[in-house]
Amino acid sequence: MRSPRRCSRNGCPRQAVATLTYVYNESTAVVGPLAAFAEPHTYDLCEPHARSLTAPRGWDVVRHEGEFEPPPPTTDDLVALAEAVREAARPVAPRPPEDDQATKSTPQTGRRGHLRVIPPNH
Repeated sequence: MRSPRRCSRNGCPRQAVATLTYVYNESTAVVGPLAAFAEPHTYDLCEPHARSLTAPRGWDVVRHEGEFEPPPPTTDDLVALAEAVREAARPVAPRPPEDDQATKSTPQTGRRGHLRVIPPNH
């Protein structure tokens, strides 16, 4: 499952709820609701950083006046969670007893979830 987007400020562990965009040709910083997708040249901010942002001297700040709310889970998140639950709930088939001589003479491959173990060449 995808992890929620975090605040872009260094050391801030909080979840992002707003997006900061700079409009350089108008000397304006725009703080609005969290964008649907992370974009280059924008910054995700948590609520305290979105509310306290200041702009350089001579710049304007346009700030969203409503509430900043965390984004709802996307269908991708829900599908990934459902698939993980299905994978974990699958019964594991019992392994047949192995013959030690057959195991030593032929290399075996095994599966662990979605990974496959391949023994080194002898």
